[in-house]
Amino acid sequence: MMASSVVVYVLEVRFDYNGKEDALYLVIVKNEHQMILVDCGYAGFMPLIEEAAQKQGLSLQELTGVFITHHDIDHLGGLAELKNRYPALAVYAPVIEAPYISGKEKSVRLMQAESLFESLPEDQKSGALYFQELLKNVQSVEVDAVFSEGETFMEGVQIINTPGHMPGHVSLYVPESQTLIAADALVIEHGEFEIANPAFTLDLGAAVESVKKLKRLEIKRMICYHGGVTEEEIDAKLARLISRYSRSSVL
Repeated sequence: MMASSVVVYVLEVRFDYNGKEDALYLVIVKNEHQMILVDCGYAGFMPLIEEAAQKQGLSLQELTGVFITHHDIDHLGGLAELKNRYPALAVYAPVIEAPYISGKEKSVRLMQAESLFESLPEDQKSGALYFQELLKNVQSVEVDAVFSEGETFMEGVQIINTPGHMPGHVSLYVPESQTLIAADALVIEHGEFEIANPAFTLDLGAAVESVKKLKRLEIKRMICYHGGVTEEEIDAKLARLISRYSRSSVL
């Protein structure tokens, strides 16, 4: 029996961030039986996501579930609003990330922010406190099902463990179209791949190892939550990213 075909839609969500235009690249994966949103932006993003979906000919009313790749605020912040609007949605998450999403454990990012606070210059502390408050105010949502690498939450989509940015961070791979939904395993900056916010990556060495792992896949289309989509020189760009960090004294 053949696996049902998977279609990957990229939702470009543009918004104002500190007076500058920014964008996040959310994804909807759809097969014959399921339509799942991957990550859901900040709180208040529902209208922006709905508009981006409509541009792709989709309606959020058709969603059967949402998959959260990790519990950073820009991936998780809009989940409570989404679940309130569509209570029948199933919430899926990596097994390591689920306790943070459901509020059973304190956010790793919040713990990091608190631990770094005293070392910050005085002129950065007010902004750092504001960020901590944002993290504290993220509404937790119960996770309906957890998954690990090797398990299938959706036919035709594979879970790839890519820790580093967060301990339980995962990326999603669609072998049929050789599409990699990277989440924050890496970003696109000035046409090249980069580690997402390396100064605040929980484990930079693990993040680089995750990139090495992704390089072993056949990838024709890379979707980065920050930076968008590329189909050009993916293998070469991954090699250059690995090389830069291999030469770095940071590791």
